[in-house]
Amino acid sequence: METLANLNAFVRSAEAGTFSAAARQLGLTPAAVSRNVAQLEANLGVRLFQRSTRQLTLTEAGERFLQNVGAGLHSVQAAIDDLASNAGAPAGVLRVSAAPTFGLAYLLPLMPAFLARYPAVVPEWQLDNRQVDLIADGFDAAVGGGIELSPGVVARPLAPAHLVLVAAPTFLATHPPIERPEQLREVPGLGMRSPQTGRVRQWTLQDRNGQQHGLEVNAQMLFNDPQGLCQAALLGMGVALLAMPDVLAHLQSGALQRVLPGWYADAGPISLYYASQKLLPAKTRIFIDMLVEQAREQRWMERFDARP
Repeated sequence: METLANLNAFVRSAEAGTFSAAARQLGLTPAAVSRNVAQLEANLGVRLFQRSTRQLTLTEAGERFLQNVGAGLHSVQAAIDDLASNAGAPAGVLRVSAAPTFGLAYLLPLMPAFLARYPAVVPEWQLDNRQVDLIADGFDAAVGGGIELSPGVVARPLAPAHLVLVAAPTFLATHPPIERPEQLREVPGLGMRSPQTGRVRQWTLQDRNGQQHGLEVNAQMLFNDPQGLCQAALLGMGVALLAMPDVLAHLQSGALQRVLPGWYADAGPISLYYASQKLLPAKTRIFIDMLVEQAREQRWMERFDARP
C-alpha cells in the first residue's frame, strides 16, 4: 500500500508543475519530493511524469491516476490536519491572497475580532493585484475577481465588481460638463495597464437600460496599480475608472465625484476562492464562514453596486 507521503508528493507535483514548487508547499527538499515520486512510480510499475529541466508533464497514466486519487487525497490530508490541529480546533498558518486596496480597507478590519476568537490561527497575507493559482501557489483562500477556476477550486461571490468613472471636484470645476461617454475623449484621463498582459485595459460602459459604449479615455498618465490611479484622481489629474470598493469612501466624503453616474463597467463578481474538498481544515472553514457572514452583515452586495 502506498504511503501518504508518496501520494502527496505526486499530487502536489502534478498541480504545481515542478518538484521545486511542490517541495515549497510540503516543506521538503526538491530531491525528497523527486524520490517520493520515483518510489511511487517504481511501486506502480508505470511512469507518471515526463521530466524536463524546466517542468513536469503528466503521462496518460499519470493523468488517470491524478483524477482517481487527487480529490480523495486532499480530503484525507484535510482530515489529518483537522485532527492534528488541537483536536480539530482552528490552528496553523492561514495563507490568503487579496488585492491590496480591498484587503486593507475591508479585510484587515475584520482581523482583530477574528484573532481574538481564534488565537491559534496565524494569517499570512499576500496583498497583490496579481492573479494567483490557489492550488499551485499554496494558498488556503483568495479574495478578488477574475481568478481562473482550476480543478479543485470553487468561487463564492461576495459582491459585484462594478467600476465607475470618478474625478476630483477641482478637476470637474475647471473642465466642461461631461454628459455623454464620447466626451471623455476631450478631457484628460488616467489609464490602467494590466500587470498580467502589459496592455492598457479596455472597458465597455453600460447603463441600466442595457446600452453599451466603448470607453475611450484620453490617457495623460498610466498606472499598473489602482491605488496609484486613485491617488492621481484625488489630486485632480483626470478622470479615472476604478472599482467601487476602491473609491466608495472617497465618494462618501466628497473627495471624488462620479462622472457619468448613469454608466458603469461590470468586471464580474468579487469572490472568495477556496479548495472544493468536502473536509476543509478548520482554519480555512472558519475564515470562509466569517467572511461570508461579514459580507452579508456589511451589505457588500448593495454597497458596491454601481447601478443607478
